[in-house]
Amino acid sequence: MKRQRPQTRNRFDQAMAGYLFLLPAIVSLCVFLIGPIFYALYISFFHFSFLDPQNKQFIGVRNYIHLFADPLFLRALWNTTLYAIVVVPVQTAIALFLALIVNNLKGRTFFRIVYYLPTVTSTVATSLMFMFIFEPQGLVNNFLKLFGIHGPNYFNSPTFALPSIMAIAIWSSVGQYMIIYLAGLQDLPAEVYEAAALDGATGWRLLRYITLPLLKRTTFLNVVLSLIGTFQVFDQMDVISQGTGGPLNSTLSVVLDLFNQAMSQNMGYASAIGFVLFVIILLLTFIQKFFFERNDEAGV
Repeated sequence: MKRQRPQTRNRFDQAMAGYLFLLPAIVSLCVFLIGPIFYALYISFFHFSFLDPQNKQFIGVRNYIHLFADPLFLRALWNTTLYAIVVVPVQTAIALFLALIVNNLKGRTFFRIVYYLPTVTSTVATSLMFMFIFEPQGLVNNFLKLFGIHGPNYFNSPTFALPSIMAIAIWSSVGQYMIIYLAGLQDLPAEVYEAAALDGATGWRLLRYITLPLLKRTTFLNVVLSLIGTFQVFDQMDVISQGTGGPLNSTLSVVLDLFNQAMSQNMGYASAIGFVLFVIILLLTFIQKFFFERNDEAGV
């Protein structure tokens, strides 16, 4: 027993030293992330303004009920859902296609940098660049003129504004998902391909029955990251519509609506929007996880 006491004391000291090293990170996490999340949940049940916090009024779940009768929020939710439905699959398919090409090229590092550059470029700068490209006398319309087509004023048209922003989002973030696919491709076991080659599998059959199934978890990661990113879209729509979500609310996203409500000092309502968005993203992630795991079990 006398020998165990110093060991116990030593373990306790080591544990305390570990916790002390972790303490700054834990405190920062609680103060800047976990604390604000719980506070936002708290004020979502109030009519609340940061300019007049003393006169907050408890209104229960009225903010949440009002959300689903608010035409502005419903329009923002529809725009964001449509944006995600188009951008996620197109972006994932292009990223996979580029990764398959780059994986077989010499100078792979050069292409990685080239395709990743738009991802690290400021979204504001990217949006401004595309505003010039898509303006009535811009590059796209001048190209269409060669074929006798009169192009529209993209960002002032309720029909073309959202698809134009989708094109910007795909262009600017496809490199990030291509890098993830490239890492997944380089991690695939060579012996599986050797065995498939001995069985006579080549080209499309190799891609369909070997590469795509082995990349399933990488695809799941890319789809989840892309889905979260698309449901949180804000900066491109804010820059292009100058914060209004126009024309005619055609580019209003859920996060832009949340931001506008918060800037109008309707913080309780804005917090309720944030939590509804969180629940939507969480549910979609669980649904995707369920389908991917079911396909895994079925061996698809």
